[in-house]
Order: sequence, then structure tokens, then C-alpha cells
Amino acid sequence: MVPAPSHPKIYHILHIDRLPSVIASGGLLPDVQMNGRNGQGTVIGMHDLKAHRLTRPVVGHDGLAVGGCVPFYFCSRSMMLYVIHRANHASLAYRGGQRPIVHLEADMRAVVEWANGQGKRWAFTLGNASANYAEFRISLAQLRDVNWQAVLGTDFSTPANKDAKQAEFLLEGGFPWELVERIGVIDNLVAAQVADAIHGAAHRPQVEIRRGWYY
Repeated sequence: MVPAPSHPKIYHILHIDRLPSVIASGGLLPDVQMNGRNGQGTVIGMHDLKAHRLTRPVVGHDGLAVGGCVPFYFCSRSMMLYVIHRANHASLAYRGGQRPIVHLEADMRAVVEWANGQGKRWAFTLGNASANYAEFRISLAQLRDVNWQAVLGTDFSTPANKDAKQAEFLLEGGFPWELVERIGVIDNLVAAQVADAIHGAAHRPQVEIRRGWYY
């Protein structure tokens, strides 16, 4: 059994052309606020799952839906990125591959501290939050319940590992740009594009080429 990291990192993936709107908005917004907005950049998620998440309750937080939260994975090189890389899933409209996708990395404990100070609710799951059987947790003491071996590993050949690797951290309402600590990209060209996109921002996270975060 792999123990929980002392300071878990969390990752949100998005298309590089969304960075200007994210910075202009002051951070990431949940799907419930993104719906109907134009000019926000390329959507890389699955539309049917996004629709389901708008009504999927976050167990433990009355009145809060998964779609009312900004989602993160506990690992880079996520299952969703694999689906994007393969570009053959019937529910995925985006077919541009993984190269333009960037990782926004943050420290989970720093995010929780910020959220608690702002009165924002948060939770994490032991698998894909879209699934009706997903288990939710709302205490840091329960981080041990996450299957960290599956999350941090590369083996998703079994259904159990595949689901466990999709464990999510969910933050209510919005995620402030200033909590992004690092931006991981696939190569030098994308790194230069990200540098241009964040050039005028008050907060400019470190941009790193992290080929190992990709397929």
C-alpha cells in the first residue's frame, strides 16, 4: 500500500487557447458558470459527462454539484489525457491531441487552506466523480483512502486501477489563478506559447517542459 503524499499535488488540464480567458477571469471557473460563455477557448471534456456532473451531488455537501466545482486530478498523465491522446472516444468532440494541452499544478493543502479561509467547500473522490458509485471524502484525514498506488502509477489495465487513477479533488465555485504553482507542457514550442499567454499576468507560474506528464 502506497501512503498518501504529505503534500499532494493536484492537476487541471486545459487547452492552451483557454489560458487568456482563465487569466482574465482571475482563475478557473466551474462548468455551471462556463455554460453559455463564448470566446473561452477549446473545450476538451466529454459533453455528456459534463452535463451529468451539473446535477451529480457532491456527497457530504448539501446543494453542491460536481459541476459547481473546479475539478483536479491527483496525478499528471491522467486517464482523461490518455483519452485525448487516443482521440477515438465517441463522446469526445475534441480531436486535437495532447500537444496543446497544458497542466496547471497546485498544492492541495495550500488550496484547502485558502478554501477554508474563504468559506469555500471542497471534497475529493476515490474515483471518477462522474460515476454514480463514486465515493466522496471531505476530510484531509481520509486522504489515506485514495488508492495512491493506482493514482501515481502507470498501470490502468484493470477496471479498479482505471477508476482509482481518476480520483478527483473538487473546489467549489472557482479556483484562483494565483494558486497555480507550475505549468507543465509537452515541448519548447508550447512553453513559448504559454509564456506569451501569461506575459501580462500579475502572477506568472513557472513554466516547465514535462514530457513525462504526457503519453
